[in-house]
Amino acid sequence: MSKVKAGGSSKNNRDSAGKRLGVKLYTGQPVKTGQVIVRQTGASKRAGKGTFMSRDYTIHAKQDGVVRYQDRKYKKFTGKSVPRTEVVVE
Repeated sequence: MSKVKAGGSSKNNRDSAGKRLGVKLYTGQPVKTGQVIVRQTGASKRAGKGTFMSRDYTIHAKQDGVVRYQDRKYKKFTGKSVPRTEVVVE
């Protein structure tokens, strides 16, 4: 008979760091070329005039200016129209 209780092992002790996603610059804020405007997973917001989207769906400024957001309808592959927010730098 054992004098010490069995230790066991914990299985749920893994966690990953937060990805720091979200909107970094809001409407009316000045932006410089290359600056990050939105960090996201998937294209929930679309890159409009004066912006570009990188491989991980981060939206950057293509030029200096002021950030603006506007709602637009985009067509999906099936032909259905869905509303998406478009990020524009003017």
